[in-house]
Amino acid sequence: TSSKRTLRTLFRPAALPPPVISESSPSQKKLLAYHRGKEQQEIINQLLIDRALDVYYITMEETDERDAALPITELRSTVRKYFFIKPLKILSFQADYLFLKKCVQSNPMIPIQQQWLRSMLAMVPQSLMEGRERQLLTEELLKEIVKDYEMSMQRCVLRRALIKPDIKELDKLEDEAPLPSLPLGLDFSRTWHDSYIKAKKRITSTLYILHPTMKTLLDFGYTAFFNFLVVDFSGCRLKGPVDCKSFKTDASLSCSKAEDEIMNTWYQRVVGLFTQSEALDGVKLDQLESFCNCVAVLLSNQLKELLQRTTEVFVKLFDPEDRSRLPIFKMDLTFDENRMEFYPSLQDLEETILFVVDCIGQTLQNIQTVHALLTGGTATLDTELPAHTAQWAKSTLKKSIRDNLEGPKEHFKGYVESYGWLVDGTAEERIKRFVAEQPSFDEYT
Repeated sequence: TSSKRTLRTLFRPAALPPPVISESSPSQKKLLAYHRGKEQQEIINQLLIDRALDVYYITMEETDERDAALPITELRSTVRKYFFIKPLKILSFQADYLFLKKCVQSNPMIPIQQQWLRSMLAMVPQSLMEGRERQLLTEELLKEIVKDYEMSMQRCVLRRALIKPDIKELDKLEDEAPLPSLPLGLDFSRTWHDSYIKAKKRITSTLYILHPTMKTLLDFGYTAFFNFLVVDFSGCRLKGPVDCKSFKTDASLSCSKAEDEIMNTWYQRVVGLFTQSEALDGVKLDQLESFCNCVAVLLSNQLKELLQRTTEVFVKLFDPEDRSRLPIFKMDLTFDENRMEFYPSLQDLEETILFVVDCIGQTLQNIQTVHALLTGGTATLDTELPAHTAQWAKSTLKKSIRDNLEGPKEHFKGYVESYGWLVDGTAEERIKRFVAEQPSFDEYT
């Protein structure tokens, strides 16, 4: 046991006077209550004086400056003089305020409860606390929280015990920032929690994409489409030059064959799946329409992805930087009515290539939905090629066609420069002028 005095042994328990019960008039009761309040205030003031003095002497003992401490009678007189007896405005003196502030700040603070820290950690996802670095970061954050808590408690107690004088010079001596004000316009209540739980349960009960039937449909689509194209011209270059009309015909036949193949294989498997009662397990009658809508969206996305991938592969054939698979078109240089030109024209060639994009977009556009199949309706799946995809494909192809036709244009320009005067009337005009001049035999020669 230590012979030193501690705060616990020096602090005296608060003892209030017993209540006075008497039969008195209202005026007497009011007067007695006023005197009783003054007595209680005096007792509280005395307790605060004793506490401040005890803290002061314990501090002096711990710092081995006991001999420098003021006598108890002188110190008590000084504290009472500036703390209670004089008006509050006397606290404006800086030295007295700073001394009393030091006394209050030296009081032990109630530590933060470990349960509060554990509750904070429980709200952090476990994935964010894995690893040594994150454990160290967590420890640093907890230390910062404890430090902020103790500082806030200390400042709160100080403001409750003392009234800070309104002195500008005193603000320069104190380096503490003002207490944070409550945020305005923010609601930290958890009124959203109930609605969140309700919405979560509703989503879980109506999120049909998690139904086993949807997984089966995904498997059907992956098996049928992962290595399938509606139009495949990757081997067109190996066949040699092709005319524009044959190119259009091949594209139309390929799209038609692909659609028939899809309808006879993939779509038949989808229809066969929904002829089984297990496909609708757990789906209530009032949820059938929304479930079928989810199926329709899934099937539409699969078919759109097929059309979009086919379009991208076709556009890549005309990449100017890779001409290894570039189709070769047969074109004739013709002379008709004193004009030299390509047949088909360059504009016709461009229309032929863009025709394939339109042909792909018109494929698989009349597939009946599952809901229409079950109820005898006529609704069809939304399998239209996205507008931005079609626009990108056509603009890219037009640029590629212009780049790839630079060679034929230069070839045509060379013919015109070399032989154009023979067909545009220039040669005939020179002959007529020569004959009209009636040259001599030597000139004819």
